[in-house]
Amino acid sequence: MKRRTFVSGTAALAAAGFGSSAFAATIKPYSWDLNPPTDTRDNFIAWGKARGEDPVFLGQRWDRFQALLKNKDIWGATTIRAFLLTPREEFASVNPAIYKRAYEHNFLDIGYGVTMSGPHLQGRMTNVIDVKRGEKVLEIGTGSGVQSAYIANLTENAYTIEIIAPLAQRTRALYDKLIDKGYTEYKHIKTKNSDGYYGWEEAGPFDKIIVTCGIDHVPPPLLQQLKTGGLMVIPVGPPGAQRVLKVSKTQGADGSITTSREDIYGGKIVPFVPFTKLEGDKIAGTHNR
Repeated sequence: MKRRTFVSGTAALAAAGFGSSAFAATIKPYSWDLNPPTDTRDNFIAWGKARGEDPVFLGQRWDRFQALLKNKDIWGATTIRAFLLTPREEFASVNPAIYKRAYEHNFLDIGYGVTMSGPHLQGRMTNVIDVKRGEKVLEIGTGSGVQSAYIANLTENAYTIEIIAPLAQRTRALYDKLIDKGYTEYKHIKTKNSDGYYGWEEAGPFDKIIVTCGIDHVPPPLLQQLKTGGLMVIPVGPPGAQRVLKVSKTQGADGSITTSREDIYGGKIVPFVPFTKLEGDKIAGTHNR
C-alpha cells in the first residue's frame, strides 16, 4: 500500500481551502482560573467566542461533550474542563480530510500509519487515571498530540514520547504554534522521540502513565517507573483486540509491591495501533512477545 503523506498546520488548511486564518487568530492566554460554562450550549459558545475560538467548532465540542456525559465516558469536573478547553480541530488540522471531523466518534487518520483516537476513548482513559494538578504524567504514543493536550489542562507536568521521528517533530511544532496562538498550557508538555517501551527514566517516577498503543503485556520498565500508589491505563491484548486496563500499583503493610488490573470497558475489545519498537534508529516490528 502506498503511504500517504500530509502537510501540517497552515499549509494543510490552505490546501483544503480554509486559508491561513486558523493560526492567524489569537486567543485569551491560559490560566488555571479559566472555567468554561457547563450550563447551556449557547453560554459555552458565547464564552469560547469571547476567548477567540471558532463558534462552529465550539458548538461541535459542546455536542460531543453532551454525548460523552450521556455515555459515561467523562465524569470528573477537572476532566470535563480539560475537554471543553481543548481544541481538537487544531490537532486535526494536520490532515485537511479530517479537519472538519475532529469531534466525530471515530479514529481519524493523521498519517504515518497512525490515528487520532476518538473523544470517547480519550475522555474515559483520561478520567480513569484521575490526574491531579502537580502530578507527573507520562504518555506513550504522542500521535496527534491531543491526548497530552488534555493532560496539560490537568497538570503542569506532562511528558509524552513518540517513536516516529517526523511525527514527533510535527506534533512538537504544532504545540509550539498553538502556544504562540495563546494556548500557553501546552508549555506544560515535554516531548521526546524515542521507544516508549522503556519509558522516560530520567524524568520519572510518574504518578500516572497513559499508553495509547496496543501491546500483549504491560512493559516492565513502565511499571518500574510508575510510583507506588500510581495508576496506568494501557491497552493489553493480541493485535487489534486489546482490552483497556487500569493498572494500580500499591504497597502492602509489609512493604511488598503488588499490582492489580481492572478492565475499564468491562471486557469490550478496543483495537489500537501496535506498540512498535526501535532497532537502532529504525522502527522494526512490535514489542509483542
